[in-house]
Amino acid sequence: MNEQTTTRMRQMKFFGMLRAFQTSLESGKFNDLTADEMVSHLIMEEWDDRYNRKIARGMKNARFRYSASMEQVQYDTSRTIDRNLVNRLSDCTFIEKKENVLITGSAGIGKSYLASALGQQACTMGYRVIYASTNKLFTKLKMAKADGSYVSEISKLERQQLLILDDFGLQPLDAQNRSALMEIIEDRHGKASTIITSQLPVSKWYEIIGEQTIADAILDRIIHDAHRLNLEGESLRKRKRRTDNDTNETD
Repeated sequence: MNEQTTTRMRQMKFFGMLRAFQTSLESGKFNDLTADEMVSHLIMEEWDDRYNRKIARGMKNARFRYSASMEQVQYDTSRTIDRNLVNRLSDCTFIEKKENVLITGSAGIGKSYLASALGQQACTMGYRVIYASTNKLFTKLKMAKADGSYVSEISKLERQQLLILDDFGLQPLDAQNRSALMEIIEDRHGKASTIITSQLPVSKWYEIIGEQTIADAILDRIIHDAHRLNLEGESLRKRKRRTDNDTNETD
């Protein structure tokens, strides 16, 4: 009977329940449980397994640049990070409120890491997230225009509860990219959250977008009620290289 039960659990993809059932059989744990306790135990293990697999799928689908966590964010005084604001953002209520987050600062200061940490925190809380390098996203959308998959790609972005646009403003937008950005922001305005990182201060984004009327329309939707984080201080990449070199010299 137990073999038949485990086979059916596997066929129904009750993998969490299957592992708990097999472990309990081997340990004799079921002998100490009442019927309702046994059912509760199996259901809880199945629920945990499905929840963990959902998070794993979300992380994979988000395609983060690298692994990051809120616990590893550095708050030393030289970086001028608003710790209270970051802590408030980490509970992801800004996603529930459909608010945006703008993270600016020089190259290597940790903008992408912080954005990724917030994104991965959102994934663990069950939100749909996509991370994208802005330039690569625009290139992908141009290719999608050519092969007829543009509407599908835009719709995919629209469905995400959090979109991370990393390294915005590395180069000025041409007419096609400007139009794509307008469509993305318009689709998300008041419906979903966007995190944007940039080496440029927000005041310079008008020049990057170009065409004043469209720039005004885009930035009005992005900036309104957005949370802003401006990171300052020494490049973390340079600091790490210096530390590595010092370590090598003493080896």
